Amino acid sequence: MDVMGDKATLLDTGRFVQPSDRDESGDGEVVDEARTRLAAQAGDVEATSVLGAMLLRRGDLDGAEPLLRAATAEGDRAAANNLGVLLHQRGYTDEAAGWWRIAAVAGSAAAAHALGRYHRERGDEPAAEYWLRQSAEQGHALGAYALADLLEHRGDTAAERWMRSAAERGHREAAYRLARALDRQAPHEDEREYGDGGGRGAGGDNGVASAPGTSGVPGSPGNEAEQWYRQAAARGHQRAALQLGAILEKRGELKEAGRWYLTSAKDGEARAACALGFLLRDAGDTESAAVWWLRAAQDGDGNAANALGALHAERGETQTAERWYRAAMDAGDVNGAYNLGLLCAEQTRTAQAEQWYRRAAYAGHREAANALAVLLLQGGDATGAEPWFSKAAEAGSVDAAFNLGILFAGRGDEGVALPWYERAAAAGHTEAALQVGIARLRDGDEREAERHLRCAAGGGSAEAAYRLASVLDARRPPAPAHELGEQVHEKTECEEWYERAASQGHRRAQVRVGMLAAARGDVVEAARWYREAAEAGSRNGAFNLGLLLAREGSEPEAAVWWARAADAGHGRAALRLALVYARRGELAEGQRWADRAVTLGPREVSERAARLRDALRQELTA
Repeated sequence: MDVMGDKATLLDTGRFVQPSDRDESGDGEVVDEARTRLAAQAGDVEATSVLGAMLLRRGDLDGAEPLLRAATAEGDRAAANNLGVLLHQRGYTDEAAGWWRIAAVAGSAAAAHALGRYHRERGDEPAAEYWLRQSAEQGHALGAYALADLLEHRGDTAAERWMRSAAERGHREAAYRLARALDRQAPHEDEREYGDGGGRGAGGDNGVASAPGTSGVPGSPGNEAEQWYRQAAARGHQRAALQLGAILEKRGELKEAGRWYLTSAKDGEARAACALGFLLRDAGDTESAAVWWLRAAQDGDGNAANALGALHAERGETQTAERWYRAAMDAGDVNGAYNLGLLCAEQTRTAQAEQWYRRAAYAGHREAANALAVLLLQGGDATGAEPWFSKAAEAGSVDAAFNLGILFAGRGDEGVALPWYERAAAAGHTEAALQVGIARLRDGDEREAERHLRCAAGGGSAEAAYRLASVLDARRPPAPAHELGEQVHEKTECEEWYERAASQGHRRAQVRVGMLAAARGDVVEAARWYREAAEAGSRNGAFNLGLLLAREGSEPEAAVWWARAADAGHGRAALRLALVYARRGELAEGQRWADRAVTLGPREVSERAARLRDALRQELTA
């Protein structure tokens, strides 16, 4: 008879009479058995029953059977139950059920449990429920668990009550399943759990496995779930130890999490070995991590195989990495194919990368679908890329949603691009939020534009920080003046955003910060920012630095920066150079820069440069 739930021994099932205060030593057991045998020979029915149970436990069925039959004939219900167990072991299940019925009717909870199990295995659920309920109501832990299992199978809400009853009586599988049920009731940030095959690894969709919800509020489902996981884990339940480790890891209690992972891993739980490996890797101990990943991978854990592949790939051992990625794939982990695609792409083995991306994408791997689309797009196949971007985006890939926006925007279809940008931005994609902000500015919706620009700027986008600063700058009131006429400078929010963008290397922001510094008389700070922008290729930065240097009396150095700005297409810088050379008497050089300024513009510069050029030409021909 298969055991449902825990693989319990016959002794664990409670079907035997268990003598109390037994001697722990082997000699004590021998003396105890001898004493019991003497009592049985003297006609003591209870002793006969106990001796039969002893022999049955030891596997001596031939010796146990006559004793149990004799005790049963005298009305001993424990003997009737154990006789049923013996007959069940010999394959006489129907006869066993007859004796269990006799014992159950006489009040044996263990026999009622066995009888309920017998009927369930034969598909007679009403009879099974009746006898299991008889057992459970007498406080039998296994009866309560089996009843809960039956009710849960039927979707009956009363299942939790009996699962709790079994758990409270020390049934570890009941404690684990009760924890899982409570866990499902608790709010989760991520519904994946180790117990459902979640995990973390080298592949795009792996991520960090979510621990069960633990709100920390006394009496909350998540908090109670942890208590039951802990009880089951303390009784040696591998999966409970794994889940408990996940809870503690998520909460930051890494030392205790590691202990439970280790306990579970030593008991043979491959997912715990894999999780322990990640914990060790995060602590900087990659060698120990690799040992546990190897153990888990050899037990068929695809997550661990992926982690080993990534470890070897980082070391440049691409052949070994590929072997482990294939092992992950063989274990049914689609991330293996995705990671093989990444490995091939890094080695510019484009055809093979496409092959592996396709395999993972067809299996539903959203990031593989996105990677495949990018690969196709890079190869000029925009038509082939679009459906893969769509499939990945619909499956929840944020990058794919953003890429679809880029694809449609590149075709000039801004109206179709915007919803995809918005979807990616809502999921926290920085560049998508920037694109939405730019679109809203273009539409005149400054409030929405500011909201998205703030998100993008907060996410690290220098362009968003600059554009946000420009929006705030445009609505900034005039600077307050001191009562004696002195300007009082207080750094505004827009200046802070300009400075953030400038510090990230944004050239226009650097020029703007320089202008603000110059406006408040901080020449050194202004020159620093102008120079940074100019050296990064900003023609406005070079022009403004030239103006600053000229005002400080360094016209030769100013001319150097104006020349750089003019060569980059700055008309005013060319006009300034023309004036410098004219003042020096270098008329031909002045005329050359004036011609350049006329070409570059803008219009007022072109007009002034044309007058200067004509005047210099007259001087040269006079």
